Amino acid sequence: MIRSQIQQILPHREPMLLLDEVEAIEGGKAHGRYTIRGDEWFLQGHFPGNPVVPGVIQCEMMAQTCCVLVGETGKTPLFSGIERVRFKNPVHPGDTLEFICSLEKVKGPFYFAKGQGSVSGKLCVTGEFSFALVDTAPQSSN
Repeated sequence: MIRSQIQQILPHREPMLLLDEVEAIEGGKAHGRYTIRGDEWFLQGHFPGNPVVPGVIQCEMMAQTCCVLVGETGKTPLFSGIERVRFKNPVHPGDTLEFICSLEKVKGPFYFAKGQGSVSGKLCVTGEFSFALVDTAPQSSN
């Protein structure tokens, strides 16, 4: 699925939609991709002359990849935990970061997942995370 289709499942919008495409694959897994263009907000100042995608952004990309497997509209996925995250190699502009993520367990509104991200087959990030699906409440205008 491409960005417009992802937006039908995830509530994320620019600049926080951090996937170019994602697909469900065999074994209850999701494969997501994002190509770093170099003009993203998260690269501004991180680091001048040597831009590197921040680890927390890589974690968000992994989580968005996994949330597509749940696919419940009208719900907002909220992180409830991030564990055993490891960063192996830096990610730079021009790289296409590819994720393989899977749901490991569901308990009530909580989903437990794991994932990994790589560039050209070289492992960059791994981690386990959990999130809760909560009802999307309409915003009040004050």
